[in-house]
Amino acid sequence: MSCNSCGTGDSAPGGCKNHGTCGTSGCNKLTVFDWLANMELPEGQEQFPYVEVRFKNSRKEFFHNHENLPLKIGDVVATQAATGHDVGIVTLTGELVRVQMKRKRVKPDSEEVLQIYRIANQNDVDKWKEARNREDEMKIKAREIAIRLKLKMKISDIEFQGDGSKATFFYTADQRVDFRELIREYAGTFRTRIEMRQIGLRQEAARLGGIGSCGRELCCSTWLTDFRSVTTSAARYQNLSLNPQKLAGQCGKLKCCLNYELDSYLDALSTFPKQNQKLYTEKGVALCQKVDIFKGLMWYCYDGEWMNWHTLTIEQVHEIVAKNKAKEKVAGIEEYARELVIEEKVSFENVVGQDSLTRFDNKSGGGKNKRKKRRNNRNKKKAPAGNAPAAKTAAKTSPKPASKGGQSKPNKPRRNKRRATKGGNNNNEKK
Repeated sequence: MSCNSCGTGDSAPGGCKNHGTCGTSGCNKLTVFDWLANMELPEGQEQFPYVEVRFKNSRKEFFHNHENLPLKIGDVVATQAATGHDVGIVTLTGELVRVQMKRKRVKPDSEEVLQIYRIANQNDVDKWKEARNREDEMKIKAREIAIRLKLKMKISDIEFQGDGSKATFFYTADQRVDFRELIREYAGTFRTRIEMRQIGLRQEAARLGGIGSCGRELCCSTWLTDFRSVTTSAARYQNLSLNPQKLAGQCGKLKCCLNYELDSYLDALSTFPKQNQKLYTEKGVALCQKVDIFKGLMWYCYDGEWMNWHTLTIEQVHEIVAKNKAKEKVAGIEEYARELVIEEKVSFENVVGQDSLTRFDNKSGGGKNKRKKRRNNRNKKKAPAGNAPAAKTAAKTSPKPASKGGQSKPNKPRRNKRRATKGGNNNNEKK
């Protein structure tokens, strides 16, 4: 999704012409649509004096607009920081900020909420862009220094403060890292204040972004803000194969999307009997082998006959379990399986104009018709021009000469004049 100002020209992508400051929710991460932007406040009510400001990647914070500046979405503002000032982009204003602060449990009167100084001037924007351009080069050098010091950590991202006075290094590590010597080298090399901040693997994927196996952008980098724990039981409830290569995302952890449909599967499985429930019959004990949650079917087989599976519905299994609780045994699960007739309907539809694969094949039944057509065309070409059709009709309608007996003789085939007799001169002898 992109805004109208994003375009392509001269066979090269032009990108966002507003440098990521547009307010159409197409260029920013985790943007909230302001559906109250076109609505006016009632008379006598003042606008909520807090705004939401986004910094690099997905970092967002709330600030107090104590000077009542006329801010709107997309404005670049200079905000208060621990030391100096920072530069960010306004992403939300008005009453929706109150809702967001309540959802994230941020109190307006707390000391964590800082103030907005002013709308950023050209000098602030130039320093901010200059600091942002140094980040990629610094990241490469920082990784080289960490490898040289043999520290088991990974520098994933660097974020400069808006005035360029401080750089925050985000890193991931499996164990505790002693980076005191690392900070000295960083401070001497980059000539700025250094802050080290450890993040998790999921937060790293959210900051860097990417394309998932589904073909879409990562949920954590576009709209997902809270990271819930994902366990392998979520895959078991959904009957997914426990393959770590398919279940793991780019962060190396289990995919967050495994929790999206988990509640629906749990509601569907609540009507199913337990899979470890044994069915006692006169032929033996039947064990569950497979479950189809969508169709409501279960497959059972006898103990020892693992190749012969019998399909049962949920109601049939509940009926057998109820009889077993009453200390009754059924004759066999085959009787229940015979009652179940599964009709598989093929719901295939050709979306390409209902065309068959053999539409270009010859349907005339061979090459005989083609040969006949060729012969007819040759005969038409050999026929004499002019009154040939009239001569043929006249020959057909003219009466045949009668013989002496009054009967017409049948037409005899003409002999070839070039045919020679055996004697050679029989015609002269007859004369």
